Amino acid sequence: MDRFRMIFQYFQSNSESVMNGICGLLALASVKMYTCFDFSCPCLPRYNMAYGLGIMFVPPIALFLCGLILNRQSLVMLEEWRRPQGRRKKDLAVIRYMCSSIMQRAMVAPVVWIIVTLLDGKCLICAFSGSVDPEKFVGFANTSPVQVQQLLAKVPCKDDELMRNSTSRKAVSRYLRCWSQALGWSILLILIIAAFLARWLRPCFNQATLLQARHWSNYIDIEQKIFEETCCEHSRLFAHKCILHFFESMRQEIKLHSFSLSREGEGAEGEEDLLRGITDQDQVNRLLKTWYYEKPPLDVSQV
Repeated sequence: MDRFRMIFQYFQSNSESVMNGICGLLALASVKMYTCFDFSCPCLPRYNMAYGLGIMFVPPIALFLCGLILNRQSLVMLEEWRRPQGRRKKDLAVIRYMCSSIMQRAMVAPVVWIIVTLLDGKCLICAFSGSVDPEKFVGFANTSPVQVQQLLAKVPCKDDELMRNSTSRKAVSRYLRCWSQALGWSILLILIIAAFLARWLRPCFNQATLLQARHWSNYIDIEQKIFEETCCEHSRLFAHKCILHFFESMRQEIKLHSFSLSREGEGAEGEEDLLRGITDQDQVNRLLKTWYYEKPPLDVSQV
């Protein structure tokens, strides 16, 4: 039990490192899913684009939502944004910092998926094979426009009887794959340059504001965790008191049935300090309502 407690405390104290690890695992999972995915273009003029673009963009949306769900700070950020003003003011700079951090981590896996699909080229070939200008390629000169569209739609299907040994199919496929890979490498280069500039230009901005936003972002997360832990401990002690009171009230009936009641130490100092005179459900509800609507100010000088 102590070992599990130490692991849990490590996750709580290193939530940022844990989230970076989860984002890396999601990125690796996206690559693994794409390599294991059986890509089968329908090779029909009306469905190629929908299928190709769907494979390219629908899984990234799912991965992005998974990144938001797994990131605990997303819920903390929404609660901080939506909570009433109360006695503690809301700092929009902290909320913006939390939102930026959450979005950056959640976008890692979707971007990796899109770059991998572009470098592979199958999705773009399937989606835009029917949009290629047939005049740029030989083999489509003596065919009607309808036949041209049907032949172009069958470009991704290299096992089709009509296109198996067609040089036009290979030319169109190479052309679209080149564009796909060029687009993928361009996106990767832009992201690397953007990360480089963000890394090296950050010291040029006000570091005090960044440190403040990061500090209070971590504080909000840790405060929420400690509040939940304290509520769980209070609930356990309150339930313990209620159960002892129940058995105390049932003492006469227990004696009649010849049961032996082992009374634990009443009025333990730790329990009394935590309960602080809270004796019924309405008081607990008022305490939780006060915490939500009137967050205490961040000032312990009067304590």
